[in-house]
Amino acid sequence: MPHPLTRPRLYLHCATAALWALAGAALAQPSPATKPAPGDFERARGPVLTSPLPPGTPGAAPSGAGGVGLASGSGAGYHSPESPIAPLPERADVVPWTVLTDLAKKVTKTSVVPEFNARQQALEGKTQRIQGFMVPLDAKATQIHFLLTSVPLSCSFCIPGGPESMVEVRAKTAVRHSIEPVVVEGRLVLLRNDPYGLYYRLVDAVPVK
Repeated sequence: MPHPLTRPRLYLHCATAALWALAGAALAQPSPATKPAPGDFERARGPVLTSPLPPGTPGAAPSGAGGVGLASGSGAGYHSPESPIAPLPERADVVPWTVLTDLAKKVTKTSVVPEFNARQQALEGKTQRIQGFMVPLDAKATQIHFLLTSVPLSCSFCIPGGPESMVEVRAKTAVRHSIEPVVVEGRLVLLRNDPYGLYYRLVDAVPVK
């Protein structure tokens, strides 16, 4: 059974919010452009990470193991082979999720705290561009406060990865909700003791095509 501290309080908050927000946003934006294109299911082959971790990296699924040992709600997460949503496309202009998820953690008496490495610390306070799947936090067609995750939600109550696989976004320009990948640009903040268990925040963010 997972250690209770490995499930930050964020999960309870997000599970309820995501259920209502996803339903509301879907009703508010029925555009066909947000639906998976034909062939997306076939392209989403195997339980691959949205941004695959190199073999041997802590949190990476064993080769050929079908994601065994990488529980939903922990680590970098994995992209379900049953998902109709294709993995994130490769882009050279965004921070790779492999950088954000390569994270050590320390368990204290009251929480699990991140231990950021030199590469992550070098990103702090600077303008960064991040690509991910949107988890809305209210039932509106456009969002100014939401989460970006490395892999899409497997259900409204299921966070597919740990806090290292998500970034809180505080946007200064509203971003339209979509089940397709979203790219935003803003100043990255590393969260060392966030009350909701988050590790990363992007502030003053704007959408990028």
